[in-house]
Amino acid sequence: MTTAPAPPARIGKAAVGALGALAVSAGALESVVTPTLPLLQRELDMSPAEGALLSVVLLVTGALITPLAGKLGDRYGGKRVLIQLMAVVSAGGLVSALAPNLPVLLLGQILQGAMVGALPLSFIVVRGHLPVGESKVAIGTVSGMFVAGSMAGMLSAGPVAEQLSRHWMFALPTIAVIGSTLLVNRLMPSDPPGRPDGAGIDWPGLALLSGTLITLMLVLALAPEVGSQPLVLGALVLVLAAFVTGWTAVERRAAAPMIDPRMLARPVIWKSCVLTFVICLGTSMGVYLVPQLLDVSGDGYGFGIGATGIGVILLPGALAASLAGPVGGIGERRFGSRAVVTAGVVIMAAALLALSAAHTEVWHIVVGKALIALANGLCVTALVTGVATSVDKGDTGIATSLVLVTRVIGYAVGGQVGGALLTAGTPSGSDVPAESAFVSGFLIAGVITVLSLLVVRTKNKGVEE
Repeated sequence: MTTAPAPPARIGKAAVGALGALAVSAGALESVVTPTLPLLQRELDMSPAEGALLSVVLLVTGALITPLAGKLGDRYGGKRVLIQLMAVVSAGGLVSALAPNLPVLLLGQILQGAMVGALPLSFIVVRGHLPVGESKVAIGTVSGMFVAGSMAGMLSAGPVAEQLSRHWMFALPTIAVIGSTLLVNRLMPSDPPGRPDGAGIDWPGLALLSGTLITLMLVLALAPEVGSQPLVLGALVLVLAAFVTGWTAVERRAAAPMIDPRMLARPVIWKSCVLTFVICLGTSMGVYLVPQLLDVSGDGYGFGIGATGIGVILLPGALAASLAGPVGGIGERRFGSRAVVTAGVVIMAAALLALSAAHTEVWHIVVGKALIALANGLCVTALVTGVATSVDKGDTGIATSLVLVTRVIGYAVGGQVGGALLTAGTPSGSDVPAESAFVSGFLIAGVITVLSLLVVRTKNKGVEE
């Protein structure tokens, strides 16, 4: 007779809290470069092109690592892979903290990029130890804590770098990452490995996916310069198309594909990815435009506020983002993902359109940014939890990683579009964008967000599709 395997140990609030603490510290470490990029460019004597490279290298690495981390977590157990991944992240944070020059800092950022893969691994662990209803709330909490950590990092990086040094803005969140990783290792029981598939890692699929994502990021980086480099951009677009075609062909024939195209074809997956991309594009444009508007001092618009003041103004948005995760998880459990996503889309669209019309008082910016952060957290949490609980447990990591990679791409596209609009809207001989550029940016982001309702309408009301 064979004995049935014992069910996995149920985790308590302390273990979920440890995962939340890890998400906060990782989110803070992820976000410190963006608000301090001008300071880093001055101290390390970087050109604008080098600054742009530094700002995207972590996202590129994260987009590459996330599907692999999700696949390995599904196969070998989420906790095991998570601890190993965070060891790499901790090493990257220490390298960044000690970096004397740009090449070493780039190496640290490449290693730090592994942190993006931590979220799907956290979802694997949670699903392995909690029933569906409770896992939705726990996933929402962890997602919200990551967003809150990102906001906290953006708010604190500038003051820390100015009062202490650029080294400490990396060192402090890295110390928190190390401490919370040790806490997770102590409090979180090991989850059982997934079902064996008898196949190794899909290295050809991973290589082609890497080429696709790297080329896509290069296309986005060069898109604003299309007027001066049309041939280079056109060549990159052709290379991107070739990578996508090759990756699709290889994955269809692979015995154990890194990302099964049949999974992408499932309505719950592709609809969630489309919605995540559109929602994060709108969010990214708003997140990019708001600090720029607070910083400039134009004729009748802008505020001329410094980095520390901007951080204080953005604080309500950080609080809203931290609340959105748990609220989104509870709402998804009670009302279904479609209801939560619909509410989030409506809130975000209203906030963006309102900012396009009213942005002359600080409170306009405070309220608008807080609503954008709240809406983004609600939408992404509902979409991730909906996907995580609608697939087999053995596919949780790879399914949620698809949504998270789409999130990264949406943020990258939104930031580039916002930057291109401000560049195009800056009068010749001036370094201050015209007010119309900000109005156009908020308006375009709002309209794009509204259009996502066409996809939301097709989602089923229930948890699963």
